[in-house]
Amino acid sequence: MRWKKIAICVAVFSLMGSSFLYADAVSQKIRVWSNGKEIADGGYLMDGKAYIPAREAGGIVSWDGSGKVTILKPNVQIVLFSDGKVFGNVNIGKLKIKVLAQVDSLTDDVAAVKVAVTDPSGNTKDISEDTNGSSKEDFWFSTPEFTYDFKDAGKYHVGFYMKTSKSDYTLVADKVITAR
Repeated sequence: MRWKKIAICVAVFSLMGSSFLYADAVSQKIRVWSNGKEIADGGYLMDGKAYIPAREAGGIVSWDGSGKVTILKPNVQIVLFSDGKVFGNVNIGKLKIKVLAQVDSLTDDVAAVKVAVTDPSGNTKDISEDTNGSSKEDFWFSTPEFTYDFKDAGKYHVGFYMKTSKSDYTLVADKVITAR
């Protein structure tokens, strides 16, 4: 009788061990990079497909609680002007600039938009904001002309942010300025 209990225990533990091994083989944790930066949460490889967290796909992620996740990621083009000319790289120092963003393929209403500049140290300065919202599929957003001090050499990011009535501001487009 005792050997039957031992055999059953061995069988149960063997099945449990193989189940854990099978689960590990089905989903493998992987490291994922997007635009040269590693995604903090990484991703999973299952059946030859990579899966990443929805918030890492970019855009505004909303969850309705019933299992439906929506990602709002319109097409946004950012153009930078100084003295009426388009530019991309600058010399260190102060510069008067204007930011123009063209938004199209917007599939949902937005409550507000803003433009902010992040310096090479990671400090962000809000430049302009519009809290009137938009329900248009396509629109333009322009900042007033402003003076920005490119104090240090490096990459400055001009970010275009949107928020819905259910979300905080989320970066949806980015333009890089290199200061030398």
